[in-house]
Amino acid sequence: MPLQTVAPHRLYRQIAEQLRQLMASGEFAPGSRLPAERDLALQLGVSRPSVREALIALEVEGMIEVRTGSGIYVQHTIATTPLEDTALGAELDADTPANWGPLEVMSARILVEAEVAALAAAHAQKSHIKAIRAGLKQMQREAAHDEVPRQGDEAFHQAIAQACGNSVLLDTVHRYWQARNGPLFERLGDYFERPESWQAAIDEHHAVMHAIEAHDPGAARKAMQKHLKQAHKRYSASWRRAPAR
Repeated sequence: MPLQTVAPHRLYRQIAEQLRQLMASGEFAPGSRLPAERDLALQLGVSRPSVREALIALEVEGMIEVRTGSGIYVQHTIATTPLEDTALGAELDADTPANWGPLEVMSARILVEAEVAALAAAHAQKSHIKAIRAGLKQMQREAAHDEVPRQGDEAFHQAIAQACGNSVLLDTVHRYWQARNGPLFERLGDYFERPESWQAAIDEHHAVMHAIEAHDPGAARKAMQKHLKQAHKRYSASWRRAPAR
């Protein structure tokens, strides 16, 4: 059964379904290696990030295994953990944050949170800046204890959203973090979050905080854009460069 181009609606879900059907039909047998991410993207006529999101969804279901430095292999032709039985559960067909593609979320964050940071720089009060600093300090403490500093990271970004003075944008950032804590994002983080990447993120957060403290909207916008573009780049790195779990 040949691969078919797909429409853009919930792209990673459509890609995952095509690959799932190919596995079930015997096109990709258990133990076989799937085509490279780049090749799948070319055959499907989609972006590599969308393919990556689809592969992560299939791994959550137990259908494939990503072997860093080797490739992506078929484990089962029927999901061992069907998506409807995971944390995505009843949200499977709903337009909810847990159902958003991780890299698509990060692309949206580059656009939205850059403006949130600019507004925060213009409107932040002393209490807001204190909360932003506290979030960054929490990240540093967590990283110093060899913990993934996600709680501090969330606190930092939520504090900036609180400082921007727009309740709709605050709710939007909150929804991004609902997606960030979902199973697809968690699994992607297993591959691409490591001490050096978090230290780079902490340094980037410092630049954002300093711009907000200086009440410089342009610098805050630029610093947040740089941080989130770098984060997207880290999550889009080659599987071969990802550390073994």
